[in-house]
Amino acid sequence: MPLPLLQISGATVLKGSTRAVDGLSLTILEGEHTAILGPNGAGKTTLLNLLTFEDRPLAPLGAPPTVRVFGRDNWPVFELRAQIGIVSGALHGRFVHGHSSGTITGEDAVVSGFFATQGMLLYVEVTEAMRTAAREALARVDAAHLARKTLDAMSTGEARRVLIARALVRRPRALVLDEPTTGLDVVARHTFLEMVRTVAREGTTIILITHHVEEIIPEIGHVVLLQGGRVAAEGATGDMLTGERLSALFGAPIAVTQSKGYFSAHA
Repeated sequence: MPLPLLQISGATVLKGSTRAVDGLSLTILEGEHTAILGPNGAGKTTLLNLLTFEDRPLAPLGAPPTVRVFGRDNWPVFELRAQIGIVSGALHGRFVHGHSSGTITGEDAVVSGFFATQGMLLYVEVTEAMRTAAREALARVDAAHLARKTLDAMSTGEARRVLIARALVRRPRALVLDEPTTGLDVVARHTFLEMVRTVAREGTTIILITHHVEEIIPEIGHVVLLQGGRVAAEGATGDMLTGERLSALFGAPIAVTQSKGYFSAHA
């Protein structure tokens, strides 16, 4: 039986006076490709921060832990990064456009995944085994040709592919994608999502956090609808991605169509 990747039980997180998540309960099993779908302000970013332990829920005295990842309620950050790789539009912005970060090569960017750094590898010892793993990760996402190219010279789609390789370089058990196609054009988005499909089929658990129905790849069989910091509904993809459910979730009439395993939502 698959083991829980993520277990959240009645978690509440305050951001100022706002409850970013409010009594949130959710279980995602390892091997269960899952999409977390919801409008802006639904609590998706806070959910990601709970998964990475960057946010901690309110802890009533004597109550059991409300967040567990792979069965544990506490992880050293570097150990957790080996278990879960993360790619996001925000990471892309910090990594590619941050001071000095964009001038490193694709290979060095992937190697930085061993150290959770976002820039030059000045104060760490890089082994040949790490470089071999970085080249293998680039090849895995069909980006071997980007090993010597600097990030500031890459297209958005190329840089996003390098960040996927960076997330996979330690062969994590799960890959979390937070609004992953932000900034990609139609062709680059399709190429990116097809690459994610390959990763999913190879056995890495995919957790997609998005407000775009079109990003939900056919391999995702479980969808969680998030609204107001709580789970509004969850279940099989086809049962969740209906016009009725999405209209209620986004607060406007929405029609849903499906083609070649992908869904599209139209206001």
